Amino acid sequence: MTALALRTDHYELTMLQAALRSGAAHTRCVFEVFTRSLPGRRRYGVAAGLGRLMRALQDFRFDDDSLSFLASSNIVDAKTCEWLASYRFGGSIDAYAEGEAYFPGSPVVVVEGTFAECVVLETLVLSILNHDSAVATAAARIVCAAGGRPCIEMGSRRTHEEAAIASARAAYLAGFTSTSNLAAGRLWNVPTAGTAAHAFTLVHDDERAAFEAQVASLGASTTLLVDTYDVEQGIRTAVDVAGKGLGAIRLDSGDLLTQTHRARELLDELGATNTRIVVTSDLDEASIAMLATAPADAYGVGTSVVTGGGVPTAGFVYKIVARMSDGGWEPVEKRSAGKGSRGGRKWAARRLRDGVATAEHVWVGDHLMTRDDERQLLVPVVRDGELVLDADLEAAREHRERALAELPPKAMRLSAGDPVIETRYEEVPR
Repeated sequence: MTALALRTDHYELTMLQAALRSGAAHTRCVFEVFTRSLPGRRRYGVAAGLGRLMRALQDFRFDDDSLSFLASSNIVDAKTCEWLASYRFGGSIDAYAEGEAYFPGSPVVVVEGTFAECVVLETLVLSILNHDSAVATAAARIVCAAGGRPCIEMGSRRTHEEAAIASARAAYLAGFTSTSNLAAGRLWNVPTAGTAAHAFTLVHDDERAAFEAQVASLGASTTLLVDTYDVEQGIRTAVDVAGKGLGAIRLDSGDLLTQTHRARELLDELGATNTRIVVTSDLDEASIAMLATAPADAYGVGTSVVTGGGVPTAGFVYKIVARMSDGGWEPVEKRSAGKGSRGGRKWAARRLRDGVATAEHVWVGDHLMTRDDERQLLVPVVRDGELVLDADLEAAREHRERALAELPPKAMRLSAGDPVIETRYEEVPR
């Protein structure tokens, strides 16, 4: 596998080489991750990927093979290769806790260190946070549309094999209850679930034989897929084979609203009153919202969650916002039309009134500013190159639930709209 450190953009290393020559490589700097807007005109974003980033930082090294490639390809010179050979990030990182809501201008990650050690992290940081936050935001909207009914992530076959694992983790963080992806179960302890596809039914002589084999192997609590042929007959056969204690049936095609109502009626008629109904079939937040009145018990969601619900990136950028000078921290900012940045070291807080968020308040200055009506958003992640945060996925799930509960009710609308709260900047009083 290609070394993690090479999964970066060419210009990171050419900047490094030039900075080593000019002396700027050793200038203390602050870089910041933020988004200028919420893609898809969503009303909030959900920060995700910090746990993966923390793990990746520990493995971000330029090994002999990587250095040989860089040298033989004339990408960087011998001096730069020598510097990269001993690369270890020795700076500090603060970030929004995983599961935190964010808005345009939110300093979701703040990286402080020398220019050299910070600049080479840009691609790593952005590739993880952009993907995972996009998936988590889509997943949170789906969970909201589901109205408390469990959602199963099952999109591994609709994305890159590595992205599938990250997507399962991000979806679980955002409130999904399980995933079909076994690697996510192994790497991140995400609960896994799954029973059978249509192929299992079709490989047997008939539906009854397939159901008998599945129940004999997995027990009556299993979920039987009943729409390979005729749905009503499939339900009757399922109950006949598994008995009234059948765990669940799955519907994967057709008019799901009508079929779910009819399935519930039929299950109750057959005495399988506790048998659950799991609905799948290219669901997204809109189709799930349309099933709100249906007697569905759980949803399986694939493509729409692993692709970010059509918004595959969070739109994060990684920009230098301050550098150290003789007089202390000097704000620096990009002034390009439509792509500017706000200079200065920042400290983010969520301003609240009666427990409801009213603004994203970003203090700009050299030191932390606190107020009784604000909740601090940045947490320490790395200090002097050492991890100081315990990235617990279950804690992130709980944090996401609390953070979204703080938002005004209109945040939960699925229609496109403006950010649900405004981002305000204010200079820290001296």
